[in-house]
Amino acid sequence: MRILVIEDDKDLNRQLVEVFADAGYAVDTALDGEEGHFLGETEPYDAVILDIGLPSMDGITVLENWRREGRNMPVLMLTARDRWSDKVSGIDAGADDYVTKPFHVEEVLARVRALIRRAAGHAASLIECGPVALDTRISKVTVDGNPVKLTSHEFRLLSYLMHHQDKVLSRTELTEHLYDQDFDRDSNTIEVFVGRLRKKLGIDCIETVRGLGYRLQAPGSAGTD
Repeated sequence: MRILVIEDDKDLNRQLVEVFADAGYAVDTALDGEEGHFLGETEPYDAVILDIGLPSMDGITVLENWRREGRNMPVLMLTARDRWSDKVSGIDAGADDYVTKPFHVEEVLARVRALIRRAAGHAASLIECGPVALDTRISKVTVDGNPVKLTSHEFRLLSYLMHHQDKVLSRTELTEHLYDQDFDRDSNTIEVFVGRLRKKLGIDCIETVRGLGYRLQAPGSAGTD
């Protein structure tokens, strides 16, 4: 899972990046609206944390432009303003949720988790695929109730597959959601991570769809391709 943090307060920006990175997310960051708009326009994100009061381009304008361009990733707005009209403006511009400063970063983390789940069609914090379970609250994976230890990249890959299970996902898409902007991306490594996941999970649930990519399905489910 990959998110974008657009916040001009450097300390708060760094704090949010650290919290989300520790929770297993790939995180890109911007300190002004112009750079943030460009990243959101050109890179795929599972969610965006967007401050309203930004230099060069305010958050409302950034969001309105994204929505006008057809960018539909979930957006959580941050604002230091407590006027209800600012919150309404954010929601009307296309925000999915908002948090008023000051806030606890754990609340932002929980709200973003919920936005990502709902965007993928999952209401509960626990996402299951046969005996495999992902607890999004604590970033824990189990198989038949037994914990599975994964590296950060293995966890990100499985998390994306779990959120989008039963869908065929290309190597390119998986690569784009596995690494942050500065990482030297190589789609060939996806095959390596898939092999490791299959071994660690110990069950047949990640299907290779020849020429297209991979699909996560509960064991015994019949593929359609």
